[in-house]
Amino acid sequence: MEPIGDNAEATEDGGDGIAAGADENDGLDEERRVPDVPVDVVDEAERLTRLAREAADPDAAAHYRERRDELVTDYEYTPRLRKEDDTLVLYPDEWMESGTVRMDRIEETDRAVEVSLSGPGDADRYQAVAAYNDAVVEAVADRAADVHAATARTFAAFMSNHYVRPVDDATPAMREEFREEFLPRNGWPTDEQLAVVTESLDRIESIAETIEESDG
Repeated sequence: MEPIGDNAEATEDGGDGIAAGADENDGLDEERRVPDVPVDVVDEAERLTRLAREAADPDAAAHYRERRDELVTDYEYTPRLRKEDDTLVLYPDEWMESGTVRMDRIEETDRAVEVSLSGPGDADRYQAVAAYNDAVVEAVADRAADVHAATARTFAAFMSNHYVRPVDDATPAMREEFREEFLPRNGWPTDEQLAVVTESLDRIESIAETIEESDG
């Protein structure tokens, strides 16, 4: 870890915030993440930060940042964006006082977590995920009723654009968000779609599994 100055300030915009990591490479791999914050929480904090940066609506950007802050706060961490190297940094709360990192409170510097937001491959990853999800949609349209195909199209857009994840890699929380929020508000669903949405999601997942098996 780089030397830490006394009372270094960590701000949302980077400012004079401390450098939280020892290396200049892109973030931390899974083996190097400290146990204070689970890997999936760090990944979700990164995703929400990216969504906030890309949102055209200031209210939407603020909403994503609030969700990120609440997420890491549950693990007693504080998120900051360091602009000079475009890095999301998570600081343990006990290091902080009024938005400032206190030198005298730091015992294990490696407990800070940083993730680069400008690493290569983001566009390629999105294209690969979107192509896979589109292939699942086509398979659902071929093998299932129209009502399931309609939901598959909306679910594919939801997973590609909001999570950059394959449709069959959705967590229970993501499925619930789609059922309760995204589909009713953004998918213009029919009453029939809403009535069988859980069945549709199950069909999408099972058909996706057959695609993976055939590719394997």
